[in-house]
Amino acid sequence: MATTTYVVTDPEGIHARPAGIITKAAKEIDGGITIEKNGKKADARKMFAIMGLGVKNGDEITVSADDQEKLDAFVAVLRENI
Repeated sequence: MATTTYVVTDPEGIHARPAGIITKAAKEIDGGITIEKNGKKADARKMFAIMGLGVKNGDEITVSADDQEKLDAFVAVLRENI
């Protein structure tokens, strides 16, 4: 399992639009990707679970994936959109 941290830069945090982008990317990458904030984990393929984390601008999240290649691809999506 590969893990990294990411600081959210979207001014509104992770709301419906970025959660939709995250969900779509996680499904396309086809791997076990999770997002964690303050001990709460969410499956990146589940939009409402992601939104339930309450991630705001400037929050640090931990992203985990099955392998480094999938993690790198997912983090690239985060950097472009969130």
